[in-house]
Amino acid sequence: MAKPQRPKTAAERKARLRTILDHLDALYPNVTCELNHSNAWELLVATILSAQCTDKRVNMVTPGLFAKYPTVRDFANVSQEELAEDIRSTGFFNNKAKSVIGAAKKVLNDFGGEVPPSMEQLLTVPGAARKTANVVLGTAFGIASGVVVDTHVQRIANRLDLTKESDPVKIEQDLVKLLPRDRWILFSHQIIHHGRRMCTARNPQCAQCPIEPLCYAKDKSV
Repeated sequence: MAKPQRPKTAAERKARLRTILDHLDALYPNVTCELNHSNAWELLVATILSAQCTDKRVNMVTPGLFAKYPTVRDFANVSQEELAEDIRSTGFFNNKAKSVIGAAKKVLNDFGGEVPPSMEQLLTVPGAARKTANVVLGTAFGIASGVVVDTHVQRIANRLDLTKESDPVKIEQDLVKLLPRDRWILFSHQIIHHGRRMCTARNPQCAQCPIEPLCYAKDKSV
């Protein structure tokens, strides 16, 4: 298979990015976060639980969890030991329980029981680093504060040469410079879906991928 030609000018790089976005739109036109939730607080909890865990597993745990603890106050008042047992199957359950209880107390005491809709405020909430904050702001509030950089976005952004960085914060900085702001939220959802379904870490399905002709990855399967 012919090696993709790298663009030589800014106009060619812009055209290549536009083509990549068009392919993502065709593949995943209406995707959103796969974590089940009914409000911003539930999404915050689910996102904290999703660290080092699949969304599928989190979605198996949260219905019972939110039935047992229907309000922020319920989470603030539970013991760490009890909550850890409730979320055990998501892994790292002691740290996650501590973060969720800390988040509940912070949201209750400082923000009147409502998840704050700003990056600056969210970053003061235990368990909410930039990735988590971007998920909540983008999905719950429709606020494009940045680009969610999880393991899929990290891997694929490097494969597509949209960044040469390995640090998530620096990758996000590169992506927000490249992408139009109105694409920040959708782009991350599309790339996460693409990483789960086609551009997997091992044995990516390059032969089925319409973006393959524009991809410079060294670990292609074709």
